[in-house]
Amino acid sequence: MPPIDRPAPPAPPDRTARPDRSDRSAARAEHSLLAELQPVVEDNLHRHLGVAREWFPHEYIPWDAGRTFDGPLGGEPWHPAEATLPEVARTSLVVNLLTEDNLPGYHFAVAEFGKDGAWGHWVDRWTAEEARHGAALRDYLLVTRAVDPRALERARMTHMSAGYDRPDGFSALHAIAYAAFQELATRISHRNTGQVSTNPVCDALLARIAADENLHMVFYRNLVEAAFELAPDTTMEVVRDVVTGFEMPGSTIRDFGRKSAEIAIAGIYDLRLHHDSVVMPILRKLRVFERTGLGPAGEAAREELAAFVARLDGKATSFTDRREGIRAARARREAAA
Repeated sequence: MPPIDRPAPPAPPDRTARPDRSDRSAARAEHSLLAELQPVVEDNLHRHLGVAREWFPHEYIPWDAGRTFDGPLGGEPWHPAEATLPEVARTSLVVNLLTEDNLPGYHFAVAEFGKDGAWGHWVDRWTAEEARHGAALRDYLLVTRAVDPRALERARMTHMSAGYDRPDGFSALHAIAYAAFQELATRISHRNTGQVSTNPVCDALLARIAADENLHMVFYRNLVEAAFELAPDTTMEVVRDVVTGFEMPGSTIRDFGRKSAEIAIAGIYDLRLHHDSVVMPILRKLRVFERTGLGPAGEAAREELAAFVARLDGKATSFTDRREGIRAARARREAAA
């Protein structure tokens, strides 16, 4: 995804420092809000379990296409000519997989807010479903010999060794709101990658994964909606922070800027999709710009959010125009080759 101009994210709090009175007050307020959200978490957990459909990754993998790689078992070394998917589809698949690989970090980040009751049950269920995505993506890439297996493993080790830090100031509500936008962005990225792959098996697998991501988005979005009813000013400030500082969790992947630019040029995930298909649908569902009863802090946050979304819309249009020129130049070069 092309970079978005945004204010610098807040620095993580120093957890070794003695908290002052305002820190303790904020912690108590957050704990109280999370406690009030527990019934909503439980309701949405039951809703999710009622609509989530069981599926099996092995049913989406063309196992008969697999062959042993070189190494201790004496198979055949990988060769670039074996990669039949379009290059940008392979790039997007690898980015999506490496993002899923960092699941232990994401689990730790959200499990911090509690392992008891409905929230703990949700975190474990969500983690299990996300782990299924990573397993399916890796099996598909290796069985079809779509990518260099050694390069893929080295990329996994590098990315996971860097760990994961939540870019939200360690606020539980920030993490919940971020997940709502991120899950929808991931759904769109998976779905469009499948379509760009031009491979029906790959498309079917990514459509199945995207369906899970949509259910995850609904869970988190419903919690944000409930938070607006309980603490409208705080929630508006959180939504502003998340939208203006949004980055995909895979942004620390090596060469992410170049990879995301190629993904954007291909139309898999770009600023226009981010604005039209991620940010605005969630803001409309949350009735962000129609809500009443906000205090001065909430109104100020909403104004900042509206201004940012307007700038994002303009940048999306500018990027779309530039992309047409890039595509036309590439077409001319290919025709002349």
